Amino acid sequence: MPPIAPLEQLQPERFETPAILKPLNAASRKLAELKGVAASIPHQGILINTLGLQEAKDSSAIENIVTTHDELFREEAFPEGVNSPATKEVARYRQALRVGFEAVRDSGLLTSNHILTIQQQLEHNRAGFRKVPGTSLKDGAGQVVYTPPSPEQIPDLMGDLQRFINDDGLFAADPLIKMALIHHQFESIHPFYDGNGRTGRIVNVLYLVKEGLLDIPVLYLSRHIVQTKAEYYRLLQAVRDDDAWEDWVLYMLTAVEQTASDGIATIQAIKALLLDMKHRIRERYRFYSQDLINNLFNHPYTKIDFIRRDLKVSRLTATRYLDELAEGGFVHKQKVGRSNYYINLPLYRILTGAAPPERHG
Repeated sequence: MPPIAPLEQLQPERFETPAILKPLNAASRKLAELKGVAASIPHQGILINTLGLQEAKDSSAIENIVTTHDELFREEAFPEGVNSPATKEVARYRQALRVGFEAVRDSGLLTSNHILTIQQQLEHNRAGFRKVPGTSLKDGAGQVVYTPPSPEQIPDLMGDLQRFINDDGLFAADPLIKMALIHHQFESIHPFYDGNGRTGRIVNVLYLVKEGLLDIPVLYLSRHIVQTKAEYYRLLQAVRDDDAWEDWVLYMLTAVEQTASDGIATIQAIKALLLDMKHRIRERYRFYSQDLINNLFNHPYTKIDFIRRDLKVSRLTATRYLDELAEGGFVHKQKVGRSNYYINLPLYRILTGAAPPERHG
C-alpha cells in the first residue's frame, strides 16, 4: 500500500472545476448564513451546549455508541446517577468539543497538541498516539483494503498535517476544500488507539472556526454522515484506491450545505422559542431575569442546583421559581430518585423532534 503523501503534493487546480465550484459556492453561502443566524442569539453558550450535545450523540452513533436524548440530558443534570457507559462516553464528546474550541479560540491555531487533548477528553486517558499497528480495514469478502501507517510514521505525518492546517500559504484552496482534505488525511493516518472518527469530526468544525468561517462550533456534519454512512466509507476508500479526491470533496461540500441548512432552521426555531418564553415569563413573574432564561435554554433538563448556581439564590428560592414555572406550563416537572428535574419541553422537541418519555416515581 503506498505511503501517505503530504496534502500539499495535490494540485489545487484540480478542485477549480465547475463541477466543484458550484457546490462550493452553495456551501459557502449556507455556512455564512449559519454564522450570521448563530450570532443573532445573544447568549452563544446556549447553542454550544444544546447543539453540541446533538452532535455528540450523532457522531458517537457513527461508531455504534448509541444513547438517547433523554439519557444525555439526565446525565448532564445527574452525572452521579446510574447512567449507561455509552451515555457517559457521548457526554465526554461535548466536553472534548468545548475544550478544543477554547484552545483554537485562544491560540488561533489547531495543532497536534490540541488534537491530542481533544482525544484525551474523549477517551478519558492519556494514551497519546498509538504505539501499535492500526486495525486493517477489510471489505465484505474479508480482504484487507487499507492498513493505517505504522506507529513510527505517525509523528511526522501529524506534523505534516499540522503545517497544512495552519500555514495558509501552503495550499491555495478554499477552506472548505481544505477541510475535506484534512478530514480524509486524519482518518487515513488513524493516529489513535480509539476515537479517531469522533476526533476527526471535531477537527472539521474547529478548522472552520480557526479560518473565521464560524464564530462558534455549530456546524455538525455527523447527522449527515449517519444518514449516508455507507457512502462516507466508500468515498474515503475510493480516494485511496482511485485517487478520487474530487468525489470526496463533493460529498463533504454537500454535507456542509445540508447540515448548515438544518442548523439554520434549528437555531431560528430556538431563537423564536427563546423570545416567546422570555416575553411570557417576564409578563407573569417578578423573578424574571435574563440569567433565568439562559438557564432554561442552556439545560433542556434543568434542576434546582443549576438555578441556585446561575441565579445566585437560595435552594428554597430556586425551588419556588421552578415549581411556579412548572405550574405555569413553562417547564415539565419530573422525578428521578429523590430529586426533581424540570424539562423545557418545546426546546426538547426542537432538538429531538419528539417528546421526552414520561417517568413515574
